[in-house]
Amino acid sequence: MMTLRTDHRPIHPLAAVLLLAGLYLFVFPQVVSAQVVMDSVAELQGIDVIEHPGDTIPLDLTFTNDQGEEVMLGDYFHNEKPVILTLSYTNCPMLCTVLLNGLTNGVRGLEWRPGAEYQMVNVSIDPLETVELTQQRKKRYLESVGPMQSKRGWAFLVGNEDNINALSDAVGFQYYYDEKQDMYAHPAVIFILTEAGVISRYLYGIEYAPRDLKLSLLEASEGKIGSTVDRIILYCFHYDPDAGGYVLFASNVMRLGGLVTLILLAVFLGTYWVRERVKSHHTHHAHASSVH
Repeated sequence: MMTLRTDHRPIHPLAAVLLLAGLYLFVFPQVVSAQVVMDSVAELQGIDVIEHPGDTIPLDLTFTNDQGEEVMLGDYFHNEKPVILTLSYTNCPMLCTVLLNGLTNGVRGLEWRPGAEYQMVNVSIDPLETVELTQQRKKRYLESVGPMQSKRGWAFLVGNEDNINALSDAVGFQYYYDEKQDMYAHPAVIFILTEAGVISRYLYGIEYAPRDLKLSLLEASEGKIGSTVDRIILYCFHYDPDAGGYVLFASNVMRLGGLVTLILLAVFLGTYWVRERVKSHHTHHAHASSVH
């Protein structure tokens, strides 16, 4: 069997598969599926995303934030802001960094800012991860994401295995830990939740277009953030899992076009009617004046 070597040391087959999968996702980001799974590799068959849209995640789970403080997951909810949730870990050799870089690029392209219109939360799936590691990671990403209303706008949390598993199970995030390589294999996905902790949308891949982020956040906020124009745009788009993003919904565009046409017609007819009334009124007075 062929083995890949770096510095003359063989790479574990799982690591090689993950590397190839990551390169595939990087080259073909639009072909990303709901799971990073190679069916021919038995170890990777446990990696999946079992979607639970409409379910509420357990907000009473406790974690430690990047300041070393014990917090409840619910502290980042019920603030009238939708939440972008990510599950990753600092020592990930590849996928976590690529995913968070892609998310950072997408967020940087939004006019809405973390901590203002929405909240971001990253939870480590590694129960051995330390606060010091999360502090370094947060510092790096805060420098890249652009202006924020508050550093609390993007929280980095660590916790024990029970709470990590409870959260992972709630969102359907299935991953695999390889003891020999001391690494986790996991899907490339982010979760969009409502301010009450209800799962609204799953976004897959390693690149997240600002438009997709904006529409998913608008959707999760139920119109509480964004302008009237944003809500109209959301009406014209819908999420297509096959396309991996939001696409134009032709029937809604036609309905909207019909409504606009009716409004314009009503304005035209109303203006015409008013002008005719004014013209008739002036004619009547002119006739009355000539008689007298």
